Amino acid sequence: MVQSGSSAAAAAAVLLLLLGFLSVSSVNADALLSAPLNVTIREIEVNSAVVTWEILEGDPVIGFAITQQKKDVRMLRFIQEVNTTTRSCALWDLDEDTEYIVHVQSISMGGSSPPSEPILFRTPKESEKLASKSPDEVTMQEVGQAAQLRAGELIIIVVVLIMWAGVIALFCRQYDIIKDNEPNNNKDKAKNSSECSTPEHPQGGLLRSNV
Repeated sequence: MVQSGSSAAAAAAVLLLLLGFLSVSSVNADALLSAPLNVTIREIEVNSAVVTWEILEGDPVIGFAITQQKKDVRMLRFIQEVNTTTRSCALWDLDEDTEYIVHVQSISMGGSSPPSEPILFRTPKESEKLASKSPDEVTMQEVGQAAQLRAGELIIIVVVLIMWAGVIALFCRQYDIIKDNEPNNNKDKAKNSSECSTPEHPQGGLLRSNV
């Protein structure tokens, strides 16, 4: 009986040691996953921004997790994506002239890394963004609008030129018709003037009425 109890105690001790080893191995595996490095906020707009980061080479990263919150506000927005190798993420639906705090974590098969150092940034005001825009800076939307405006102007110019050409052609045609009719009008005038002249006496004298 004593030997049987000793064997059971030994088996329980071995099982406890094995579980402890597995737990330590799992913790060490998670600890080996480093926090993202060089976290940067780029392309800050009034209502959006882009966060980028780097990871240590060799880290078994399969995704990322981002926490975003307004400064002095407890509400968080949590963004997570797995099965990706991207090192950037768009932050959307931001409020203008507002400070935000962002943390980034790497995700592996064994869990998540510690969070990165907090990054603080502020979105600009709409008026500030418009004021800081260079006069030479042209967006794709403005290019499209300018192209549409030029196309409309060209169409108007072409239509006006066609109308003027039609008017000129009609004027030339009417002028030719009037010019062709001038000799006939002159002949008719000469004929009418000869018919209306006073008849002469056959012997060359004028006819006189007897009083």
